[in-house]
Amino acid sequence: MVDLTDIRAVTEGLPRSYEVLVRDRIKFRVGQIVYLAMSRDEQTMGIGFPKEERAAALATYPDKFLPPSKADERYKWIEVNLAAIDETELRELILDAWAMCVPKKVRAEYFGE
Repeated sequence: MVDLTDIRAVTEGLPRSYEVLVRDRIKFRVGQIVYLAMSRDEQTMGIGFPKEERAAALATYPDKFLPPSKADERYKWIEVNLAAIDETELRELILDAWAMCVPKKVRAEYFGE
């Protein structure tokens, strides 16, 4: 199981990323765009995720992924069960979500493209 310490280790040093506390929930942003939000109990996280891939992820990995709340369905968003993923999967999910929020130039510089 991964936790908030693992999440902070991945997000630390990501260009333009910062952590905020909003209504007792930890969120990670690029500018004003939230790309990761912890649940209050820190057992799940909401994360930016391609909308067109969401249904396949939910059907294929129902133990890992949960549908977003009704209010978040219109966004590129999915919920993740932290007990069901490892550090490698966590890193991949976070970097993909962050990359969707930053300018292409920042993303290219970070990934060395």
